[in-house]
Amino acid sequence: MSSNKNALIRYKTLDKCLKNKYKKYTLEDLIHECSEALFEFEGKESFVSKRTVQLDLQNMRSEKFGYEAPIEVYERKYYRYSDPEYSIHNISVNESDLKAMNNAVQILKQFKDFSMFKEMNGVIQKLEDSIHSTSQKSIIHLDKNEQLKGLEHIDILYDAILNKKVLKITYRSFKARESDSYVVHPQLLKEFNNRWFLICFNKDYAYNLALDRMENIQVEEKIEYIDKNLDGDEYFKDIVGVTVSPTMAPRNVVFFVDSHNAPYVKTKPFHASQEIVSELDGGTVFKICVQLNYELERLLLGFGESLVVYKPRKLRLRLQEKFMEAHKNYENFVADDED
Repeated sequence: MSSNKNALIRYKTLDKCLKNKYKKYTLEDLIHECSEALFEFEGKESFVSKRTVQLDLQNMRSEKFGYEAPIEVYERKYYRYSDPEYSIHNISVNESDLKAMNNAVQILKQFKDFSMFKEMNGVIQKLEDSIHSTSQKSIIHLDKNEQLKGLEHIDILYDAILNKKVLKITYRSFKARESDSYVVHPQLLKEFNNRWFLICFNKDYAYNLALDRMENIQVEEKIEYIDKNLDGDEYFKDIVGVTVSPTMAPRNVVFFVDSHNAPYVKTKPFHASQEIVSELDGGTVFKICVQLNYELERLLLGFGESLVVYKPRKLRLRLQEKFMEAHKNYENFVADDED
């Protein structure tokens, strides 16, 4: 058992003794009670030292853990709370605290139907009950889609990453006519633009597999797991989205945004590396340093005619080609209505 858990058991035991109005506890009694409590939880002999209990009492008296317990020694021998109604489990909160807690509950409630948070339902309900939360409507609304296909896979993928399990995933991409099987070592779960992806490896080859394209998942118990020790912040630092190339160096992407849309880009940067190159009469020139990938293209295309890529040339020509194709689509479209 961890030392932190041992300490919590001792504090709980001391609290029970100190608020007992019908029994007198000496320091030796408190040591005995703590030792007995640890024996009950651990199932083995566990002796608590006098020094440990004295430090526990000192910590409970102090502001260290927010208790400030009114522990007194009377008759120079026995320990108790001077306030018979006190307990370290009584949380003192003011009206401002209650409002803040209620707001937090309203946010948490939005995740109640999300598979990863199913086990939180009871906790959220207890919070609501304990703070006498009203049935007020949520003021903060988070962008989410519980009906998104593939969310049912999150639990088994999360468990595989946590417990370092190799998986065999039957997967069918949008472009494939038939499904493929991948034996992979799962490393990270990544959410981007309301879609979930599994970042995984097959030996040294990296995959980012969309959960909504997974058809079946099986644990491969006989294959030893390879842990890449990926740090999400480091792994995704040079990209927009989820597609990371192990060989591509990040490039400086310079682009112009007109004056109507520049404030949106300034207040919600495309990437952490974003900086302003220059301010023009008609808009702003920005620069980011990222790998060139599909998600970046989609982001830039989304600004339509209000954004122009200056550099690199390859990216500019690619977006220009896409806009020309889009223009042709509209020219060739035959409308069957006059609205």
